[in-house]
Amino acid sequence: MTDVRTIDAGVLTVGYLQDGSDGGWPVVLVHGFPYDVHAYDDVVPLLLTQGARVIRPYLRGFGPTRFRSGETFRSGQQAALGSDLIALLDALGLGTALLAGYDWGGLSSCVAAALWPERVAGLVSLAGYDIIDVQRQRHGFAAEIEHAVWYQHLFQTERGREVLARHRRDLCRMLWRQWSPGWNFDDATFARTAGSFDNPDFVDVVIHSYRHALGQAPGDPVYDELENRLAERPRIMVPAVTLDGASDTLKPGGTADHATMFTARHAHRVVNAGHNLPQEAPAAFADAVLTVRSWSADAESR
Repeated sequence: MTDVRTIDAGVLTVGYLQDGSDGGWPVVLVHGFPYDVHAYDDVVPLLLTQGARVIRPYLRGFGPTRFRSGETFRSGQQAALGSDLIALLDALGLGTALLAGYDWGGLSSCVAAALWPERVAGLVSLAGYDIIDVQRQRHGFAAEIEHAVWYQHLFQTERGREVLARHRRDLCRMLWRQWSPGWNFDDATFARTAGSFDNPDFVDVVIHSYRHALGQAPGDPVYDELENRLAERPRIMVPAVTLDGASDTLKPGGTADHATMFTARHAHRVVNAGHNLPQEAPAAFADAVLTVRSWSADAESR
């Protein structure tokens, strides 16, 4: 079992796992909600055989990651998540790294790639261009989409905050099942991750994330300038592989139509999996990372 390390990075003391040698090519694997670093347990060995240095941070509000000050706004907004990744690269002394993620991890990786392309060697993102159009989110979507994101509507209310606080494990297990209908995970697999939901800031960060994303809560003013840039829908200018899970109930129809948002070398793949693609199909996720790595290495050699 890889030991958890901690490092001060921006407003956080980040808990993270690291595998591989410090001299390996760096890749940051970023988890989503309601998951944690163990989503990548079977991806990591596949990358290590190819010389990677694999870093898996716990996001703000998850696991051992903590805010360094009690005064810091417990924001879950996209600009904060992306900024956390860049702060982590700074703290680790990494000029650039490949970023790969899904759900919040795909969101934060896309944000970092869009706003700080000089720091991102390449990108793997489940669900394509995952930066949130907050203005659009203030308005309704087709009924099948609204049905799929029922939990986001619940979280807009104080009743929803209470449900998440009191029944977080039951709620999160339900989301795992609904979003990955073909994945037969066992109790031990869920328990390995569920402890991350006991973080003292979990509820505040999650609730703020979804309220801000739907345009129902203000963000931390510290991130206003970044959010304004994200509202302009910046294109992603680094090599990227985007993925869809064929049975991901959160993305009916997939995200192949996001291709125009990627201006560098880009490929889109559909994988036989649900929403938690790295844990359901680790070989496919690792292959996407290695593809982007090969593209980045080719570009560096020119």
